[in-house]
Amino acid sequence: MSRLIKTDRDVATVVGKLLRFGVLSACLVAIIGGLMFLILHRSEISDFTQFRGAPEYLRSLEGIYGGLLALDARAVIQAGVLILIATPILRVALSVFAFALEGDYLYVVITVIVLLIISVGMFGGLAG
Repeated sequence: MSRLIKTDRDVATVVGKLLRFGVLSACLVAIIGGLMFLILHRSEISDFTQFRGAPEYLRSLEGIYGGLLALDARAVIQAGVLILIATPILRVALSVFAFALEGDYLYVVITVIVLLIISVGMFGGLAG
């Protein structure tokens, strides 16, 4: 990685490619899931009089993974959403390594703190 990142411009280029790849991947996965859903559920009539959130099994990583193995269209769409959420988090993680390679240790510490705040918010949050 040190060959890839020598200047601030190189960091910006790598981060830009990561963000572009993440967003495009998320879109592709969500579109595939959407098409699967439309094909598999084309004869269903939607009832919009009552809101129904995502099924319970799609609210955990294990459930999404199991749904992907079963080729469940909703799980594929949810995986696209997860990829989209993970993209900026990976950007922050990549920034830690980039700052370390550049020797900007103050920014390494600040970025690690940001990454910890994000992690606590995601995995140790107050939501049930």
